[in-house]
Amino acid sequence: MEQRVLLCDTTLRDGEQAPGVALGLTEKEMIARALADAGIDELEVGVPAMGGAEIKTISHLAALHLPVRLITWNRAVLSDLQTSYLTGVEGVAISIPTSDQQIKNKLRKDRAWVLDQMGQCIVDAKKEVGYIVLGLEDASRADFTFLAEVLAEAQKLGVDRVRFADTLGILDPLKLFFTLQELVKISGVPLEFHAHNDLGMATANSLAAVQAGFKALSVTVGGLGERAGNAALEEVAVALKYSLNLGVQIDLKRLNSICLMVSLATDRKIPRAKPVIGQDVFTHTSSIHIDGIQKDFANYQSYPPESVGREHSTSFGKYSGRKTILRLLKAKGIELDQDTIDELLIKILHQTYQLKRPLEEEDIMGIVVTC
Repeated sequence: MEQRVLLCDTTLRDGEQAPGVALGLTEKEMIARALADAGIDELEVGVPAMGGAEIKTISHLAALHLPVRLITWNRAVLSDLQTSYLTGVEGVAISIPTSDQQIKNKLRKDRAWVLDQMGQCIVDAKKEVGYIVLGLEDASRADFTFLAEVLAEAQKLGVDRVRFADTLGILDPLKLFFTLQELVKISGVPLEFHAHNDLGMATANSLAAVQAGFKALSVTVGGLGERAGNAALEEVAVALKYSLNLGVQIDLKRLNSICLMVSLATDRKIPRAKPVIGQDVFTHTSSIHIDGIQKDFANYQSYPPESVGREHSTSFGKYSGRKTILRLLKAKGIELDQDTIDELLIKILHQTYQLKRPLEEEDIMGIVVTC
């Protein structure tokens, strides 16, 4: 049986913590429906403790009865959980700080207080909801012995999953792998990894977590999230399939449209070179690359663009070369002498410098007219 990794999307919670992002009810429903229809495993849909408007929105999403588990995010505070129960979601995530830095300097408490508060909240939640995720905030800076103590207590209390959060995005894949591998050895509860991208390693760290034995990954559409964002759903899903050869439930062909939807809803442009969804990631400009893919796409593409709802394309620029231009002219039924072709190449180079972007076929044909 193919091993499958759970993808737990938090676009509607951690994603909305991105600076300047605020999603309306219609936009949240649209995103939730699209992710559920595409086959996401879980949706973290908000923080009920924020108040009435948030409770109303989450309750609306729960009432849709989407074919996916909905959970909310909560501090280890009973009043937070009581607001969550009102929404009708299936599960709750209960977050506790686990590093001494945050326990002492944020909460002004000690480890014993954290364990006691955690226990009270889990016991209470067990009476009200069917699924509990225990979130270990700042776990990447926590003492391993304390993490082991928390895991043992979580298992004893019947938690369904434990989330290890690299809250500051400080881990590298190698260190993370060896640390998380030790946690897997002592945990009787399935583990989830929640990556932040402060140093650009969220996707790599997520894959390392799976290789260490973690069963679930926290992601957001487009990598949206606090500060530098979270692990991007589209990057993680494609990398799991094509780098680790693992199964994912989500339909990869739906990723591009979902990312475009979130881009429009948040008014955040997708960078041209953004992996999987960027405008240029399946576009070849170099004549060597174009020649290579015409012989076999696998020469310069690690996975087919069609698998993620995209198409292969070529463009023209500084490194396109004579062969690429001649191929286009031949396809258009145009014959030019050697001197005119040389003139055309010079004009293409000049236009590329002026526009600061790859040239499309129509750009080239416009230049041909002037030669």
